[in-house]
Amino acid sequence: MKLKHASVILVLLLICNGCSFNMATIKSFFVKSDPVRSTPEGLYSRGTTEYQNGSYKNAREYYTRLKEQYPLHNLAIMAELGIADSFYSDKDYGEAELAYRDFTSLYPTNENVPYAFYQTGMCHYVQIGAIDRDQTETIKARREFERLIARYPQSKFSILAEKMVRECKLKLAEHEFYIGNFYFKNKKYNAALKRFEGIARDYAGVGLDLKVEAYIAETRERLAKEEQKQKLTEEKEKAKAKKKEEKEKNKVKEKEPTNS
Repeated sequence: MKLKHASVILVLLLICNGCSFNMATIKSFFVKSDPVRSTPEGLYSRGTTEYQNGSYKNAREYYTRLKEQYPLHNLAIMAELGIADSFYSDKDYGEAELAYRDFTSLYPTNENVPYAFYQTGMCHYVQIGAIDRDQTETIKARREFERLIARYPQSKFSILAEKMVRECKLKLAEHEFYIGNFYFKNKKYNAALKRFEGIARDYAGVGLDLKVEAYIAETRERLAKEEQKQKLTEEKEKAKAKKKEEKEKNKVKEKEPTNS
């Protein structure tokens, strides 16, 4: 009987839809939807599975469904974080940063806020370019890590952030040294010294101390030699000018009439 009823329904559906059904449509008609996937736990579990499999877009879809269908459920909070993580893993760092910031503003007392702060810093850190490039991302990353340390000094993520701050300082120091060395090679010693002394003042202890001290000493020595050379040149010019002036005076005297 059940088979006969099913056949009748199938015929009617085919007639009503102009025989446009395919096998997938027919199968979906008889297969019941999985109720587990529609629960908060089911949606979160499926999203996590998709994330672990590297299907970040699919993971976001499940997390978004959970957030929209069950906004007051505890797992909706974790779904918010999952969305941010999926953007980060998908290398969409701009969207990831926005999502992490949304999380920290929406759930400021949540235990995962330090993690969100840390990840915000990482969104900038992973975009840092070579030492000869603009270091805006390095500066932003350092600022985020330092903010985390200031607000949550006891968090395990603050310990990680301290290491990242050191890494950011090293990259900034290397960038400054690159510029200083460029000036040094082009014999612009005043500009080079300014950079080297800035590194010694602002980035002490990051690993460049000995090299920077050596360059400061060498740059000062070359500046001293240049100043001495300049001084000798100026003295020669003055002596030459004085000699020329005396010569002109002697010519004038020679032309002056003598008293008989």
